[in-house]
Amino acid sequence: MRRRRTVTAAVLLVAALAGCSAGGAPDAVTPPARIVESAAPAPAATAAPVKPLARSLPVRVELPAAGVDARGVLELGLNADGTVEVPSVAQAERIGWYGKGVTPGETGPAVLIGHFDTERGPAVLKDVAKVRVGDPVTVTRADGTVAVFRVRELEQVDKDAFPTEKVYGNTRRPELRLITCGGELVDGHRPDNIILYADLAEVRRG
Repeated sequence: MRRRRTVTAAVLLVAALAGCSAGGAPDAVTPPARIVESAAPAPAATAAPVKPLARSLPVRVELPAAGVDARGVLELGLNADGTVEVPSVAQAERIGWYGKGVTPGETGPAVLIGHFDTERGPAVLKDVAKVRVGDPVTVTRADGTVAVFRVRELEQVDKDAFPTEKVYGNTRRPELRLITCGGELVDGHRPDNIILYADLAEVRRG
């Protein structure tokens, strides 16, 4: 049953993220073509796996490579039509966490969502093109723990070919997905999703 619920959520997420757009704003950022089309996964880690954490809500997300320090993480649910919520245009500098999934640090794929840009211009993940395999993604949690993930893979895909099982399929260890939009504007919308896959590498006390 868990897998069925997970896959359904992923399908809904694709529909929700299809709404990412820059609205033709003159200061909208245009990412380099295919910035992370197929970055190779990092070699398998030799260190012992990090013990999974208990459930605790994320309150801050840091991605230094992209200049991100987003506090006040939003909890995202479902819209009335069954699609997954995304941060509003007014919240374009904040990161959202899909609250029907696991929290960052628990076993499974925790999902974070942020805008690349909106009709108002660049947003929280405007510099996602600077991220590389091995870069840290740090999530501070409400219980005071700090979960440090390392980017294992970056992928840019057409929204019509969203890798549902790869993003949302069950995992045996704590993992993180950070999703935004990308690609050249087409009729005011970005046709691709950019996905960062990361593994839990360290746990600290805040």
